Amino acid sequence: MATTRDRALDAALALVGEQGIRALTHARVDERAGLPKGSASNWFRTRDALVAGVVTHLAESERADFAAAQRPPVESPEQLTDALTAMVDIETGPFAARTRARFALFLEGAADPELLAPLLEQRRAYVEWMIRLLAQVGARSPVEASRSLMAAADGLVLHRVTVDPDAAIRPVIQRAVRASLD
Repeated sequence: MATTRDRALDAALALVGEQGIRALTHARVDERAGLPKGSASNWFRTRDALVAGVVTHLAESERADFAAAQRPPVESPEQLTDALTAMVDIETGPFAARTRARFALFLEGAADPELLAPLLEQRRAYVEWMIRLLAQVGARSPVEASRSLMAAADGLVLHRVTVDPDAAIRPVIQRAVRASLD
């Protein structure tokens, strides 16, 4: 069963993902989580503390989901395309609100390295995973290729959660994977 703190953080993350960073207030978190007034402020005294809590919660949630995900082996460019297509589909479908929250929190913390630290740590784990996959499928320069491939995937994710939720995924990922192997 989720603790009061976890309920508040889940509600805060949902608020940011659905309504933007400006919607993040202690009162709205309490209301969204179905908690008594003042509950969120008991855990997070200031708005800055609440934002920092949401950032950490997001990173921990994504790390847990990534660790728990059953990923088929990726040993070919086609399998890499399949894996990344599925990931973009999930991030822009069932996890679209969380994805929007991640973008909003990255922007909120752009001038605050301490606030960004948990998200950047999560990002590093993803980069390392991508480098390993690209090396497995034959990229000559997996580090450089990971930058290009991740930029393409990030751009597609942003496009789908902001402009065109039905934008085709596979053709974009397929082209980006091919380019990363050149």
